[in-house]
Parts: sequence; C-alpha cells; structure tokens
Amino acid sequence: MASSGIDESLATFIKTHTPKDVSSEADAVKASQILFPSATYTDAEKAEISQWVITSSHLGSTTEDAAKSGERLSTLNTHLSSRTTLLGAKPSIADIALYQKLAPIVAKWGPEERTGEQGYHHIVRHLDFVQNAPVFGLKLEEKIRVDVDNVIFKIKPVDAKAEKERKKKERESAAASAAASGAATPTTLAGDQTPSEGGRRSKKEKGKDKLQAVDDAIASAAGGPPEGAPTKKKEKKEKQPKAQKAAPVEKQLSPSLIDLRVGHILKATTHPNADSLYVSTIACGDAPGTDNTSEYEGQIVRTVCSGLNGLIPLEEMQNRKIVAVCNLKPVTMRGIKSAAMVLAASPRVAEGEDSHKGPVELVNPPSDSKAGDRVFFEGWEGEPEPVLNPKKKIWETIQPGFTTTDTLEVGFDVEGVPQLSGEGSDKKTGVGRLKTAAGMCTVSTLKGATVR
Repeated sequence: MASSGIDESLATFIKTHTPKDVSSEADAVKASQILFPSATYTDAEKAEISQWVITSSHLGSTTEDAAKSGERLSTLNTHLSSRTTLLGAKPSIADIALYQKLAPIVAKWGPEERTGEQGYHHIVRHLDFVQNAPVFGLKLEEKIRVDVDNVIFKIKPVDAKAEKERKKKERESAAASAAASGAATPTTLAGDQTPSEGGRRSKKEKGKDKLQAVDDAIASAAGGPPEGAPTKKKEKKEKQPKAQKAAPVEKQLSPSLIDLRVGHILKATTHPNADSLYVSTIACGDAPGTDNTSEYEGQIVRTVCSGLNGLIPLEEMQNRKIVAVCNLKPVTMRGIKSAAMVLAASPRVAEGEDSHKGPVELVNPPSDSKAGDRVFFEGWEGEPEPVLNPKKKIWETIQPGFTTTDTLEVGFDVEGVPQLSGEGSDKKTGVGRLKTAAGMCTVSTLKGATVR
C-alpha cells in the first residue's frame, strides 16, 4: 500500500467507516472508482488523487514543526476555497484520507483556529461536508462538532468572475459525463439539478415534435389537412452560440510542476548511432494507451535516451530503480525518440568547465518503492503539469535548485532559484528533501552535487 500512500491507519479507517470495504485495494485510484462508481477520473485527476493521499499523511504528521505544518494547512485551505472536494466536485478516496488524518486535529481547534481571521475556514467546511454528505456515506460514531453560527471573522467571498468560470467548467464536465452515461440531466454533489440550456430546450422541442407528429398522422389519414386550415410552418431552431473555452489558470512556479516518478529500468543498451548515449526501456507506472509508451514483457514502458555512456557502466543500468522526469516534451535523439529523463548527480563545476566530465551517480529511490510511485520535494507538494511547455523554461528555471546534501540525500534548495527564494523578511531558505511515500531518495557518495 505504500506505493499509493494508503497506510495501515487509513486502510483500517476505510474498512470500518466506508460503505464498501476496499481496504485490500492497494491503489488509491482503483479504490476511489470502487467507492464512487459514477465518478470518472482523468489521468491528471488520478495523479492528483495519489498525491493528495500522500499529502494527507504529511498533514496528519505529529513530527513536523509548527511552521511547516502551518504552511501546509494554509496551502490546503487556499486550495479548498473554491472547491467542494479536493478534485473540485468529484469525490475520491483522497477526501476520506484527508478527513481521517485531520479530523482528530480539527476537533481540538478553538474558534480562532476554525473561523478567526487567520483561521482555516475552508478546511473545517470540507471536513464537515465529508462527514455528513451522503455521497461519502461515512459511518461515524463521533463527528467533528461544527457550530455554523460561531464565526469570528467572515471571509471575503470568492471572486465572482472566477467562481462563475469554475462552475461553468463543472457544468460542462457534468453534462459530458451525463451524456456518456445516458442520464437526462447532470446532478451536482450537493443534490441540486443543473440542467443545461440545451437540456431545457430539447424537452420543449420534443413536445412540439410529438404534437406535430400527431397532426401529420391525422392529415395523412384524411388525405391532407382540412380546407382552410392554417398551414404550419416548420420552426427553425435557433443556433446556440458556441461555448467559449475558459482561459487555463496559470499555475504558480514550483518544483511540484515537474512530474517525478520512480522508474524501473528493465533493460539498457548502447545507442546504435551515438557513442555517448544509452537507450533504456523503463517502466514508469503509465496506464495502457499513454502517449509515447509501448509494451515490453507485459509492462507499459517508455524509451529513454540518456548521456551516461562512459560515465556509468552499462551493467549498472540493468534491472534497477531510478528517478525519472516524466513530463518533459519528448525529443528525438539520433533517430530514437526519448520520452523521459533519468535523474543523476554530478559535482558542481565553475562556469566554462565541462559539466559532463563526471563522476556521475544515479539518484536512488527507496529500495521498496515501485515503478510509478510519485516522487516529490518536502514542502513543495502539488499537481505536476501534464507536459512542460518548453517555451516557459520551467525545468531550466527549477533544476538549479536540485542538489545533494551532506547526508547524501537529494533535495531542492530554494535559494538556488531566485524566483522562488524571495527577498527580505519573505526570503525562503532550507532544503526540501526528495522522497516517495516509502522514504528518501539518495546518492552513493556525491555531496553538494547538482542533480539533473
């Protein structure tokens, strides 16, 4: 269960308090699909479910310092400010994981922490929704007591324009899901039916069509309409304006935009057209049909070219776990398309020196991690981009912060990225360690090295 972040305490909670026992299901997405069969998840939402399950375990941790815990809670509170669930409107096991980890903590909060000016209003609202909403159906002996009348500070409403766009997207998504399942009208999680404009019109038109059909049948049987009867003109349907696509929301610059995963190299060979390249076949946990993947020995894999020939012995590239960057735009290297990048560490060099002279060491994920496990930096959790836009230079901006520590752990040093480190009293410091749900990512001997 470690691969999806479902720890033993969450598994026990699921078995005891949810309508269906899915505690034996190791995959968070599959568990969500069993619990909520009417919900369909995109690939991005599936990745988000797994990440939120992992993040929930951090939020419920008693070992983190107060500052870090406060930062995580503030980020979560902001995320929930315009969402019913963690995914927006769809329920998932991530909401249950969040409830299981935070309910004991929120239950001890006083009015100031709940609804004060710096309180976590939206977290309290979300947990109250999860514990009471029929869609989750939690069987709880004790619930968090929430006094809706005891509000110390009334928060400002969400920007009306942004909220309108969000609801529009949800309605369009719900309409598409309803059409796919044959439903007449989509229904929101709150139980309010929200028929689309097209839905109301189609019912009206259907009624008219039925009446017209009866009239036509009578006229046909009588040899035509009675003399002097008014001729009915066929009504023209008004053209509906095409819905304008909402502009995508620009995500804040963060290491979490980079899709880091555990990869399992199944085989590696030398590149037939380049002496400096290896060609590796790597399982990265992709679903069947994912772009730029193929099948090898029953597994979905990516082909990856890496400039490690001459720096790492070929035998060390066989049947081993690595950390892969999975959302760079694929590039063709000497006739072979490469669909990911293998992370490796090398000593820092002065400007003008050869940055590829070595030594080089591959980044090692925890030994019991599995292909596809999400890899993230502490304090920088979030949803990665599906594909990094090369024009925005996100990888080139973030990568200088990738480093190794004196304890041979891989981390992200925020001071290496001026756009994120800030200035003055807002200056950020420290190194967020690279980890999976199973533990830390490390290198063998290189301290203070760059990782790319």
